[in-house]
Amino acid sequence: MPSQDDLPRTALPMPDRPRPGLTTYDARDPEASFTPITPLRPPAGAPNVLVILLDDVGFGASSVFGGPIDTPVAQRLADGGLRYNRFHTTALCSPTRQALLTGRNHHSVGMGAITELATSAPGYNTIRPNSKAPLAETLRLNGYATAQFGKCHEVPVWETSPAGPFDRWPTGSGFEYFYGFVGGETNQYYPALYEGTTPVEPERTPEEGYHLTEDLADRSVDWIRRQHALQPDRPFFLYLAPGATHAPHHAPKEWCDRYVGRFDAGWDALREEIFERQKQLGVIPADAELTAFNPEIPHWDEMPDDLKPVLTRQMEVYAGFLAHTDAQIGRVVQSLDDLELLDNTLIYYIIGDNGASAEGTHHGSFNETINFNGLSALESTDFLRAKVDEFGTPSAYNHYAVGWAHAMCTPYQWTKQAASHWGGTRNGTIVHWPARITGRGELREQFAHVIDVAPTILEAAGLPEPTTVHGVTQAPIEGVSMGYSFDDTTAPERHQTQYFEIGGNRGIYHRGWTAVTKHRTPWELMGAQLVTFDDDVWELYGPDDWTQSRDLAAEQPEMLHRLQRLWLIEAAKHGVLPLDDRAAERFNPDLAGRPQLIRGNTQVLFPGMGHLNESSVINIKNKSHAVTAQVVVPQDGAEGVILSQGGLAGGWSLYTRDGRLRYCYNLVGLRHFYVGSEQKLPAGEYQVRMEFDYDGPGLAKGGTVTLYVDGDEVGRGQLPVTQPLVFSMDETTHVGRESGSPVTPDYPARGNDFTGEIRWVQIDVDAAAANQEHLIPIEERWRIAMSRQ
Repeated sequence: MPSQDDLPRTALPMPDRPRPGLTTYDARDPEASFTPITPLRPPAGAPNVLVILLDDVGFGASSVFGGPIDTPVAQRLADGGLRYNRFHTTALCSPTRQALLTGRNHHSVGMGAITELATSAPGYNTIRPNSKAPLAETLRLNGYATAQFGKCHEVPVWETSPAGPFDRWPTGSGFEYFYGFVGGETNQYYPALYEGTTPVEPERTPEEGYHLTEDLADRSVDWIRRQHALQPDRPFFLYLAPGATHAPHHAPKEWCDRYVGRFDAGWDALREEIFERQKQLGVIPADAELTAFNPEIPHWDEMPDDLKPVLTRQMEVYAGFLAHTDAQIGRVVQSLDDLELLDNTLIYYIIGDNGASAEGTHHGSFNETINFNGLSALESTDFLRAKVDEFGTPSAYNHYAVGWAHAMCTPYQWTKQAASHWGGTRNGTIVHWPARITGRGELREQFAHVIDVAPTILEAAGLPEPTTVHGVTQAPIEGVSMGYSFDDTTAPERHQTQYFEIGGNRGIYHRGWTAVTKHRTPWELMGAQLVTFDDDVWELYGPDDWTQSRDLAAEQPEMLHRLQRLWLIEAAKHGVLPLDDRAAERFNPDLAGRPQLIRGNTQVLFPGMGHLNESSVINIKNKSHAVTAQVVVPQDGAEGVILSQGGLAGGWSLYTRDGRLRYCYNLVGLRHFYVGSEQKLPAGEYQVRMEFDYDGPGLAKGGTVTLYVDGDEVGRGQLPVTQPLVFSMDETTHVGRESGSPVTPDYPARGNDFTGEIRWVQIDVDAAAANQEHLIPIEERWRIAMSRQ
């Protein structure tokens, strides 16, 4: 039997090839001999691996890279390892994560944008090719234990329902265990969680002290301890992606209050302060220049004085969120130390999957989905001031102002989404591995990219890049191992060329030079007026310009043209073309060309169904629709939710209260509109129905809500405006109860189950909703509903 070091590891899974030998008749025969069973393990000396990926943290946020927010755990790891100050991401969430997990460029693995904007183009379809197996699968097939905790934003949206398929979920992508959420963000107090592929609920409520980041740390520590107790000889790969500090910015009040008054001077002064501290720490060169203040962002002294207390609180909450997150990561790191595993664990602490988020508008927001729906005009200064004490709490869904994001990306230009500039793509990163890295507290300035993590881990584990996985020939990994730089400060960088592109914002790095063009502005999510790609203005920056502060395009046009051609070559090579800067069109599956889980104009749901995100439910926005349910009311009356969609940030619910049928429409968390009946529902079986007659055409119009019981009208009311694009980024739809945060304060977040019986619920839109009898005949319901699904 070959040793673990001699196994043929290029074809995965390795084929079982029992060696022929003498076959005896009786097991007691002295010549009956078989090779002992040896569990598959990586080569001797392979380290444990912990990859930590934070969310929406700019280069200038954490104290370990000169920022104002205390990150002592990051500092501890940096003091015992290496800081990389030229490590890069893609400028956006899903693309960075898929690139990290595969070692390939984001378009190469179909992730040219977030999953919700998938098109049918290969570089943007969000389908990872089977010729580009993920790192976790390679490690698992080589004997590693694997687990993922936290955010998974790589599953195509039409595959994100509890019905699957689950091939591209974490447990179908090499992770033996997954605990977290599937999507771009989640409520830290009311997360939509999965364990494996099974929907689960948090074990505690916010009132009982629940917070998702703490939960993820608890689960990570438990998993590490279990692995060490039961399989101490088996190395592990743990991927911890907490979802912090993506909006909503939720953190315990005591953590936020640590920063009270810290940011009263505003974001202009904060940029200057961070810049000087970065120079003192040496994380940027002493001769680096602070880039000019972005002219599209208002200066602090231009902001209304009565809004500034709200703005400073936004930043205090964000700071508390990041500090709290670092502390939870510290618990995971300490568990490794307690088990004497820390020295031989390769840790990547990547402080952000892109730059700081500028999606919160110029004045920030109490509920970020307001901006996503193009309704920012509804959020007045008076409203924000009235809500200031709720920022960061379970009743808010807040995001900070653009000016803070700009400061968090100091010393660079631009922010998240701007793949053109370092502000969107440069993220401070720490590598810690005492058993292998001799340097302590040192800085590495070699250019690196998130696609370099996978080959670095394979090299550290002594594993070859597989040539086939599950019988499929593999395309080469596109990243470059960073191992060459671990013990050599001056080693020439090996990652010499790298393209960037997100939403038309694009750039190219080549041997120190960068050529970039910013095509769209990150905070203009809807309705932006864009120039054609050919009319974009390109900038050129030289190798000695650390911050991209001096544009050389006019001085060296030949170099600019050379780099522009190189960008086009790289773009064609990796599937970037055709460029796609569409926004609203890509939210429409028919226009984008991606599959839809639900088609037609009718959907039937049954008791017990839930955890359905908006891609799993027929779209009722901007159209007339009806919700019909067959219910049985017990002798003592019925209370609770019949069907709900969304949560505190926006949505609707059909329910009963005090025995009366009731409907609530929650408009982006700002206003609640109610329609209800005066009469209680007596015991018996009924068909209850809500009809909405939309005032279209167009987006976000209002309409008339009418309630019916067995075809008889029992309530009527008006909605002046509706949400046009999204109710929530993470809240779900449930039959018979509401999970997550409640749409309406009429019922609690827990214990809102319908106390009667629900036989079925049917949602109809457009023509299917136009039922003149306001009643679905029982004998017709099955034939009509099932034929349309």
